[in-house]
Amino acid sequence: MYLLNRKQRHGVNYTWMIISLLLVAFLPFFLFSGLYLKSFLLIHDYSLTELIFSNEWRPSSGKFGFYPFIVGSVWVTLLAMIISAPICLLTAIYVTQYTRKRFLRIMHPAIDILAGIPSVVYGLWGILVIVPFISRYLGPWMGVKTMGYSILAASFVLSIMIIPFILNILIEIFRAIPGELKEAALSLGATPWQTIKQVLLRKALPGIIAAFGFGLARAFGETMAVLMVVGNVVKLPKSVFDPGYTLPALIANNYGEMLSIPKYDSALMFAALLLLIVSLFFNLVMHFFIVRYNKY
Repeated sequence: MYLLNRKQRHGVNYTWMIISLLLVAFLPFFLFSGLYLKSFLLIHDYSLTELIFSNEWRPSSGKFGFYPFIVGSVWVTLLAMIISAPICLLTAIYVTQYTRKRFLRIMHPAIDILAGIPSVVYGLWGILVIVPFISRYLGPWMGVKTMGYSILAASFVLSIMIIPFILNILIEIFRAIPGELKEAALSLGATPWQTIKQVLLRKALPGIIAAFGFGLARAFGETMAVLMVVGNVVKLPKSVFDPGYTLPALIANNYGEMLSIPKYDSALMFAALLLLIVSLFFNLVMHFFIVRYNKY
């Protein structure tokens, strides 16, 4: 590098930056193309309607119905978001608007520690705490007989896992709002809560929606912790106390067996393709909403 003159060094650095940009920009396309090619054998022999809306999952008989896995993934993800979203939003408001900065400096390491805990630890915690709590206390109190391994158990564990991820984003969003907005509202006679509700929340709305959208996409693809407590039973759940089966758990549980059954490899790649499409869909919808909101 030192043997090159200034113009040549600039050209080399510029070329590397362009290559890095193109790699990042086309990475989703490469992922989609690879998964589509690997799952083409299944897509070619079965219609998408049959694959997505069929309840039959019997690979040894050539039955590849992904509907139970899709429903299980949706149930677990949405219920986890219902649990975690208000907790994250209210916590972010409290630590940024009502507490001193010293408290926030203490909270940040704790949030980072929660975010860095391996998912298998959350799964073991769910087996030791959440599953017995549901089977011994919550289920009987609700008049339901359950083993504890259920959609609800997976949702509880998943909600705890995504709270640090969403909370970190929300805290940075509220901290990025200019302090002059809050001071102007308070000077006009608004109460602190009115200022938060009418000024800060409206200003932060695109970021809040983006945080929840990214959390939803992350939760939908979570594997190990959910796999350990969801029950892994291939059937349509009728309530949150029933066991379920998610798409990531399907891939993790069966990938080692794919060579013994024809089209099993293609079926698991199709499950991965569905996960990628759903994640891209959530991110694109959130981006579209933010762009539309910022125009007004």
